[in-house]
Amino acid sequence: MKRKLIAAIGVAGMLFSVAACGGDGDGGRKAGAEGYAGETLTVWVMDGSSPDQWQKDLAAEFEKKTRAKAEFEVQQWNGIQQKLTTALSEENPPDVFEIGNTQTPAYARTGGLADLTDLKSEIGGEWTESLNESSVFEGKQYAAPWYFANRVVLYNKKVWADAGLKDTPRTRDEFYDALRTIGEKTDAEPIYLPGQNWYHFVGLVIGEGGELVKEEGDTYVSNLDDPKVAAAAETYKKFQALSKAPKDKDEATPQQGEVFAKGRTGAFIGMGWEAGIAIKANPDIEKEIGYFTIPGATADQPEGVFLGGSNLAVAAGSAKQDLAREFLKIALSDKFEGRLAKLNGVIPNKESLQSNLEGNAPAEAAAPAAAVGGTTPLIPEWAAVENAPNPIKTYLTAVLNGKSPADAAKQVEGEFNKRLAQQQ
Repeated sequence: MKRKLIAAIGVAGMLFSVAACGGDGDGGRKAGAEGYAGETLTVWVMDGSSPDQWQKDLAAEFEKKTRAKAEFEVQQWNGIQQKLTTALSEENPPDVFEIGNTQTPAYARTGGLADLTDLKSEIGGEWTESLNESSVFEGKQYAAPWYFANRVVLYNKKVWADAGLKDTPRTRDEFYDALRTIGEKTDAEPIYLPGQNWYHFVGLVIGEGGELVKEEGDTYVSNLDDPKVAAAAETYKKFQALSKAPKDKDEATPQQGEVFAKGRTGAFIGMGWEAGIAIKANPDIEKEIGYFTIPGATADQPEGVFLGGSNLAVAAGSAKQDLAREFLKIALSDKFEGRLAKLNGVIPNKESLQSNLEGNAPAEAAAPAAAVGGTTPLIPEWAAVENAPNPIKTYLTAVLNGKSPADAAKQVEGEFNKRLAQQQ
């Protein structure tokens, strides 16, 4: 999967209010013998999300079933939020569109998304609950889960063999012990873990059952002082102590795949596609790269992970509501959902379709954690929190530099709450 895709999934930007337009066009009628002949459904998908052949096959099946055409328009992640916000306020918005999972609640609140609760009842009975959470806002279904990805452990097989390690760990303690063994028995850096790999930290918080925000009256405020968040920070600190990575940089500064490419690092935590960065820097490293699921506290459940991904939504202002639902029924069918998972190595919206990942090592490593994964808080107010300088990154660096989690939480609390209070 392309870096720009996952990066855009995880980054929320400024959102603008959407004035949704209603529509009473022919697309809302019941299909007769001629179906929706002569109509065209406009579908926005993001660059890199779906292969050309997948789109062609889907369009062909859609036309066969409805006699209407599906016209795909590929969009770029850069600037998409403002472009989509503008489009949804106009008379002819895209009928169906891809939307980042963490962006979905903000658009639902502004009225830009059609209520798809009926569709969920019809075809969504097996959707993985953790993957569907971002599509639900105030109890209603405003989108449909499409595809997802999460972090795994990428490790250097040669370094592990040199340390006498024969098996990959199944628990957090086993993982730590393996890394410590690498430090004791080899010259390699056990793990490259920069201090501000904050999406991994979000996963640790999810694994502890914690929340980054809490409600106070009618507002959301920082919850970084919660003991569960503190426990996640202590776990992060324990592993980061085995790394020489800077405490005040994230995984892209420098690219951790490039560090790993030098062959002197035991492991790093990242997206599966980051192996491509390493291979580009050093083609010889490819044969040494292995993958495993980030181990959790116990062997029966993987570590919590941040689930980046995309949903499919229907514009509230589309005049083709019924036709759009027919499109989603096909696009989200086992046939096309499974094929997308196989082609792109992404996690599908049903656990029963994960067999399509067989043979794709990073995807196979990522899949087990999907059911216990989560996201950043699914509230519209969250968008401003991620803007630089991200207060959660500041919090992590403070903890790693010796402050207690409680004191680090106090350090960023004012800025955190200020951002949560910004009007979206």
